[in-house]
Amino acid sequence: MDVKSTKHLNSKKIFNIMKKLILFLLVGIFLISFVVAEGQGTGQGDGTGDQNPDAIIQQTQDQNRVQVQDGTHVGEGGQQMMIQKKANNQIQLKVNGVSANCGLNLTQKQVQNKTRLETKLSNGRNAEIKIMPNTASETALQRLRLKNCVEEEGCNIELKEVGQGQQAKLAYEMKTQRQSKVLGLFRARMQVQAQVDAESGEIVRVKKPWWAFLASEPAEE
Repeated sequence: MDVKSTKHLNSKKIFNIMKKLILFLLVGIFLISFVVAEGQGTGQGDGTGDQNPDAIIQQTQDQNRVQVQDGTHVGEGGQQMMIQKKANNQIQLKVNGVSANCGLNLTQKQVQNKTRLETKLSNGRNAEIKIMPNTASETALQRLRLKNCVEEEGCNIELKEVGQGQQAKLAYEMKTQRQSKVLGLFRARMQVQAQVDAESGEIVRVKKPWWAFLASEPAEE
């Protein structure tokens, strides 16, 4: 065999080897792409593959919530709750004759045949209404040393979000006027308000006019 034929055979062998390498490379790329696609498919098929357990639980809870419905509901504490939708997206929550107006987006869900009321705060946290208006009213009246809250006399209770950022919380705010004596001599009507945490029942804030330190506030009889 001459030199020319030998070179031709070597070139042919090299060509065949290159073809096999290229073929193996293409097959390998195909297999890798297939495995990656399968892995992504199992993670995205039900929308939970890349979520942690807490996120899955939260998603399930969100699906169980619905907008509050008019009518009488039984709260988790066994109390009768009257819910009535008003104009301007307002909702009235009434328990034992004490009502609170709310402009928040309230939701409800059933928990063992009881109704749980919640709302999502601006910081993304879901706040549950554990304290009812009648209990919040008693706490606020006691703190303000008042006997009762009469709507016809200018007293009102609102369920609202108070605070900002991570300090945001759901609270009842009672606003009313009370009699006071400035310097023990002059009678004056004092605008006062108290906020009660709707989850814990604790006093969040008490607000009075700047001159309140000059006035006495006798307890109502």
